[in-house]
Amino acid sequence: MFAVAQTNYNQAEEYFKQENFSKAKPIFENYLKQHPGDKKTREYLGDIAAYAKNWDTAISYYEALAQDEEKNANYHFKYGGAMGLKAMSISRIRAVTYIGDIKHELEQAAKLDPKHIEARWALVEFYIQLPGIFGGSENNAIDYAKELGKISEVDGYLAQGYIAEYTDNPKDAERYYKKAIDVGGSPHTYEKLSNLYEKNNQPKEAIVTNSEALKKHKRNQLNYQIGKISAQYNLEPEYGIDCLSQYLANYSIKDGVPKDWAYFRLAQIYKNLGKKKIALTWINKALIGRTDFKEAQLEKSLILAL
Repeated sequence: MFAVAQTNYNQAEEYFKQENFSKAKPIFENYLKQHPGDKKTREYLGDIAAYAKNWDTAISYYEALAQDEEKNANYHFKYGGAMGLKAMSISRIRAVTYIGDIKHELEQAAKLDPKHIEARWALVEFYIQLPGIFGGSENNAIDYAKELGKISEVDGYLAQGYIAEYTDNPKDAERYYKKAIDVGGSPHTYEKLSNLYEKNNQPKEAIVTNSEALKKHKRNQLNYQIGKISAQYNLEPEYGIDCLSQYLANYSIKDGVPKDWAYFRLAQIYKNLGKKKIALTWINKALIGRTDFKEAQLEKSLILAL
């Protein structure tokens, strides 16, 4: 009997790793009925609830875990994080009542674990996003960003860049994101810099950044990003066409952006070039699989007006 239960539990853990939560959840719930104090199972169920944005359920699991094991930094982090996300989903008046508890739990997590990166990131976001009247503080956010830098140099630069971007200091944000690229060079660091350039209407710089990332990491999604910027800003059309063609040729569902969006971007580029017939071919292809594609419908009307 025990062996069967353990096999089922292992299967539930495998489902959880695969993010197949609908299959994992009933197994964990059944196990918890038989072992009501099992912390690992309660944490799994809290995580599943959080993934589904069932904040009240997640909070109830994490709160109990944090109370049962007061020295566990991760329980405090998850409890504070779940409350923070719930606060973002409700009215500001109701959200205010959560501020003190969120702050306490996240700071407790950081205090208990001097190397807890996620807790410090959450505190950076908490202090920079919260209005000063409710306890927000750029200085506190910077302090936690510096703590992050001592644990992970890349995270420190990314956090400083995030603060600079949030406080509308794009030059400082650019400097920090470039440092993050120099030190780490992960796809995420390039993405942060590219997004900053797009946000601040610097498409040429965004294309250059994505091109550098593509050479280094060979991620197909970057082909789409380059094509998208080319289409939106009417820049380097031949390069944009080539990148989108590469994206479609190497496409897999893991790339994230459906093929119809790549067809849409190709139509935009050919429209920008004044090649109406080719543009119509691509926009019709975008609409074949999704007739309710509103952006493509609008684009088709613009192409027909050429």
